[in-house]
Amino acid sequence: MDVDALSTQAAGAEVPPGLAGYAAYLLRRAYALANRLAPDFTGTTEGAGSARDFQVLDALGEPGAAYSQQDLGDRLGINRTTMVKLIDRFEAAGQVTRARNPDDRRSYVLALTEDGRAAVKAMDPAVAAADDKLTAGLTAAERDRLDALLAELLSRPQGGPHRTGSLITQAHHFVRHRIEAALADSALQARHFGALTVLAGAACSQQQLARRLAISEQAVLQVVDDLERAGRVARDRDPQDRRRYALRITEAGRVALRGARGVVEAAEAEMGTALGADGRAELAALLAALLRADS
Repeated sequence: MDVDALSTQAAGAEVPPGLAGYAAYLLRRAYALANRLAPDFTGTTEGAGSARDFQVLDALGEPGAAYSQQDLGDRLGINRTTMVKLIDRFEAAGQVTRARNPDDRRSYVLALTEDGRAAVKAMDPAVAAADDKLTAGLTAAERDRLDALLAELLSRPQGGPHRTGSLITQAHHFVRHRIEAALADSALQARHFGALTVLAGAACSQQQLARRLAISEQAVLQVVDDLERAGRVARDRDPQDRRRYALRITEAGRVALRGARGVVEAAEAEMGTALGADGRAELAALLAALLRADS
């Protein structure tokens, strides 16, 4: 699964106070954890071979599902090229069919076959076990409430069976896309906003920043390069260890952060309108509890 350069070393890292109230960050961390715990189906079923494959087939098996490849890719955070390859593989295995969309002849409507339903059923116990590990720090009532809030955020039907890992994955992509769109005019991306927020609290090394943002050290290097070129972050030699850099936010970085913070907070409030202020706070608290249990 494309995990956006998420770092496996992020497991157990403390949530930075400056980011603790942002759904986008908490969902990113929960997404990293869900991917780390996801089962590997390689060699166990024909066609499907990963947790991402399961999510695609599972979504197509929902009552009344009628997704195009583009719609399903947007929902699951899968790019168009990868989605075409996935559906080609599922179609060859007899698990999915494509049919021309009668309302738009340029697109296809996807449908799960009986073989596809059998594949989902075969993988379901392993997915359920992974969800149990993912939510081990929550009570049964808290897990049900987390599922309900995520489903509400995504405008999914309430009361049906939900898979926490899948809901977190979908909510992560839903929120990330909207935050990125909101930040488009600021020349910042969500990961830049996160880095500036962390550095506004205190200077740190690139390794520490990667851990706090739940991204790989390679990915954080690109983030820091972007911010340094824009004059928003400076690299200084660490006085405690001259072999590494200490990163600090500049005045230009603080100005950019102040502007971006209002944009991000407005975007999160707009996305969470269905939840209300109390629901958004409850979602953040449940995600934080889920992450604390892995520390």
